[in-house]
Amino acid sequence: MHIGLIGGIGPAATDYYYRGMIERHAAAGTALELTIAHADAREMTRNVANHDARKQAEIFVRLVRRLAAAGAEAAAVTSMGGHFCVAELEALSPLPIINAVPEVAAAIKRRNLKRIGIIGTRLVMETGLYGGLPSVEIVLPEGEALDEVHRSYIAMAIPGRVTEAQRRLFFSVGQQLCRVQGAEAVMLGGTDLFLAFEGQECGFPLLHCAEIHVEAIYRRSVGKT
Repeated sequence: MHIGLIGGIGPAATDYYYRGMIERHAAAGTALELTIAHADAREMTRNVANHDARKQAEIFVRLVRRLAAAGAEAAAVTSMGGHFCVAELEALSPLPIINAVPEVAAAIKRRNLKRIGIIGTRLVMETGLYGGLPSVEIVLPEGEALDEVHRSYIAMAIPGRVTEAQRRLFFSVGQQLCRVQGAEAVMLGGTDLFLAFEGQECGFPLLHCAEIHVEAIYRRSVGKT
């Protein structure tokens, strides 16, 4: 199946999805059919801040039409933050949308997790990944930590680079969520968090939303779901 990806939000997240698809198809010896359309991360950040899901969905729909014109048969948004308008996008899209949220919910159920921490943007954290995880108790960073995580995440995602200070913050908050607040694992609710966590020992169990989503897109691309 020809897959269309909405990328650009941010650049490192797009690369993560692209590499993930290439690696999976190479390992399986299958052909990858893929087209990427670019969205503006700063424009989406404004729409998130304004709680304007409809406006962002309409922007994504234009990109999905472009992907469809290129031959894509299904589309996905390469950003957990971009899923804030996924319900509106699904309602308007000319192509099926491979939605990360139910895939994450299914992964939580398979691991039998009951209480998980979450880090990402403010909206991702405060909505418990957009209210799509009813079977698990969500534990949020406390006090100023929530705002610090949000600011650091945005500062990392837009340029696609992580600083050591940002990495230390994410690790410290994750340890607090697990060791003090009782989370069984920490959900990486932002795709770009791989910049901070990939190849690192953080000291607590992880649930990587973007990795789950990439696997779901791959499975769709080879007709396994």
